[in-house]
Amino acid sequence: MPAGLVAATVLTTAAAVWLSVRVYEQRQAEQRRQDILAAARQSALNFTSLDYRHYDRDSQNVLKGATGEFKEQFAAQTTELTELVAQNKSVSEGQVLEAGIVRADDRSARVQVVADSKVTNVAVPRGEPRTYRLQLDLVLENGRWLTSDVEFVG
Repeated sequence: MPAGLVAATVLTTAAAVWLSVRVYEQRQAEQRRQDILAAARQSALNFTSLDYRHYDRDSQNVLKGATGEFKEQFAAQTTELTELVAQNKSVSEGQVLEAGIVRADDRSARVQVVADSKVTNVAVPRGEPRTYRLQLDLVLENGRWLTSDVEFVG
């Protein structure tokens, strides 16, 4: 086999391997991006969809997607919030409109979310629309993206 053919075969094989690795890395990055956005959207939806008639379940949904200080703070306020939403007969039906990643790496991410909700309670029985702009910090724990912080942003 001529040396030129051997060199061409080696170069072609090396290029194919390099391209395969790049495609794999891009697919992994895209999957991570989709996982982050899905977790942030679900967390924002859980956070903006609460109903006094089954607040225990709704608050547990928030806690299932939470971790760290955010989880501790939300859990610590659950009893007080349960009483408050029951007294006011509060219902909030959330809907995520947009979500975008501000920054992300293999273990953490920051996502901004725009969500609308219709809020009804004793003061506004016909409902009142609200728009939220949330910044969520997420961390990867045991293969799941969990919300570690939520901030209302302008």
